[in-house]
Amino acid sequence: MPEPLIRHVSDTARWVAAYRERETRRVDALFCDPLAAGLAGGRGRAIAEQASTQSEWAVITRTKVMDDLILRAVADGTDCVLSLAAGFDTRPYRLALPSDLRWIEADLPVLLAEKEELLRNEIPVCRLSREAVDLSDTAARDLFLERATMSSRCALVITEGLVMYLEPAMVAELAAALASRPCIEQWILDFSSPTIVKMITDSMGGKLSAAPMKFAPEDGIGFFERYGWCEAEAISVFQTAGRLGRLPNLLLRLLSWLPQPNPRLSRGRWSIVAQLDRTRS
Repeated sequence: MPEPLIRHVSDTARWVAAYRERETRRVDALFCDPLAAGLAGGRGRAIAEQASTQSEWAVITRTKVMDDLILRAVADGTDCVLSLAAGFDTRPYRLALPSDLRWIEADLPVLLAEKEELLRNEIPVCRLSREAVDLSDTAARDLFLERATMSSRCALVITEGLVMYLEPAMVAELAAALASRPCIEQWILDFSSPTIVKMITDSMGGKLSAAPMKFAPEDGIGFFERYGWCEAEAISVFQTAGRLGRLPNLLLRLLSWLPQPNPRLSRGRWSIVAQLDRTRS
């Protein structure tokens, strides 16, 4: 029996890197990531070739939106960024970040070891460190958060492409754990409506069986308000893709000008990048 194209959720890191590689080659690129090609490898490119044609513009737009939110947070005083399930993200190398900013990546040991090897000759622009941690292990995760935030005044957490692969109970647990750390002020994440999750799963034709999407809350962004977070911003990936010129046809571009569904309701097609602020007691 042939090996599945996506063997584990970590292969999605190669897939996303392949899209960043493609974007970097464009004359009108929204960002430049010269490291993406080496991180994507043949498997990442193969996954990208077989994925839905809608995936690329969504991932590229998500990347650009998160870049901008992170830079804004850092300019506003964030002194530490915790990148959970960092995958093959290269922001500590490609963004214009302060040299004294602490950036901590957390992910599974095997993936981080591979990333360390692939980037061994590259120099980050800020104070980058990596920690191998299984974020599904509650005790290990909490110890990591305690260590990582010990010397921070104002920390930002980013979970790009993570929560969609987690069970709702695990997302709730993570949300509460992050909110319990006083120095963690903001959280940037992405997620989609149940309709979009079903569409993505169906379009991949079983290729996501090793990395199924599990999180699509019925109350959307309201899900997080029960665990110590409030909405600061909810950015439509679809509308932003239209504004940035990344939608592939005229019909989609026209539709992107229409009012988008409320990301607090399960019905409708929406994907957002959200910036959450910790609720003040």
